[in-house]
Amino acid sequence: MDNTSITPPFTDTVTRPNWSAVFAIAFCVACLITVEFLPVSLLTPMAVDLNISEGLAGQTVTVTAFVAMFSSLLITHIIGTRDRRHIVLLFALLLTLSCVLVSCSDNFMLLLLGRACLGMALGGFWAMSASLTLRLVPARTVPKALSVIFGAVSIALVIAAPLGSFLGSIIGWRNVFNAAAIMGVICIVWIWRVLPSLPGGIEQQKQNMFSLLKRPGVIAGMLAIFMVFAGQFAFFTYIRPIYTTLAGFSISGLTLVLLSFGIASFIGTSLSSVLLKRSLKFVLTLAPFILALSALMLMLFGKNQWVASIVAIVWGFAFAIIPVGWSTWITRSLSDQAEKAGSIQVAVIQLANTCGAAVGGIALDSFGLFAPLTLSATLMLLTGILVAVKVRA
Repeated sequence: MDNTSITPPFTDTVTRPNWSAVFAIAFCVACLITVEFLPVSLLTPMAVDLNISEGLAGQTVTVTAFVAMFSSLLITHIIGTRDRRHIVLLFALLLTLSCVLVSCSDNFMLLLLGRACLGMALGGFWAMSASLTLRLVPARTVPKALSVIFGAVSIALVIAAPLGSFLGSIIGWRNVFNAAAIMGVICIVWIWRVLPSLPGGIEQQKQNMFSLLKRPGVIAGMLAIFMVFAGQFAFFTYIRPIYTTLAGFSISGLTLVLLSFGIASFIGTSLSSVLLKRSLKFVLTLAPFILALSALMLMLFGKNQWVASIVAIVWGFAFAIIPVGWSTWITRSLSDQAEKAGSIQVAVIQLANTCGAAVGGIALDSFGLFAPLTLSATLMLLTGILVAVKVRA
């Protein structure tokens, strides 16, 4: 099938961008990501208060990702033709409920229930983000709108851990989640006020989700998404031991490195729309090659703290473009089935994150510091080759 023959079902009717709705969605995304990673910085007080181990408390993050994977796959089938405005409001409500349940939890099962609610909202919202964007802005401004949304992700990733740790030491971990619940209420009010009615079209339900994989280049695209995100998490999950042991950074030095990574990621996301307008396929091919080269530089010269710092900055900038790029690819190549394609994409990303972190950890324990970097570099190199040869953009 020639992708140029696909007519977007909604984009053609949008003449003026609804930026207020785009920013509302971006705020909700930032809240979801922030709450997803809050336990990372609050594990110790949560574990002590609930009388569980830190390892068990850490499973709250795993449960969220696991539920999000299934939520992303099932959401388009469950919601059918219902108004997407109501569905987004439901996700904001689930975000708020999750925070309240976690803050009130007096046992591990209630804690997991709260985190499962977050997983449902997170997976469903991510799956719909590309299709929602298509219906809020004209086609020419879709990359810019996606960069706004993913810019919110970058900001959330930068502030979640340090903000959670700082506030937790002042007001306690339960009140941190109470504050997050207030953000959820703001999401509900903001979405209610600015998001227009977005009824689901019957044409969206005609095609089986996995039949999309039969389209030319789609399997290659999803495989590329899997490899690039697995490569990212194989490295980034273990950036602390790599940078403190290999490069000899202190904790304060590592904090500055991570802050630099986050700032570079935000800049990369902000500039992504400009770069993607020039050539989507070129950017999706080049970025993984840059990351593979960065991993190689870290292995060869990582003992030098300046080199290691530069690698972190380059990595943050280059990888930030990739999520925006692949979401743009879906809005261009699969615009007539953007919700279903987004569902598959989110599930693939969640699976890739889990596999990359798990295999990277085994490699680190079995073969040492260079093993996660070697794994990441290999996956990035294969991604670049696959996109160059097989992916249609």
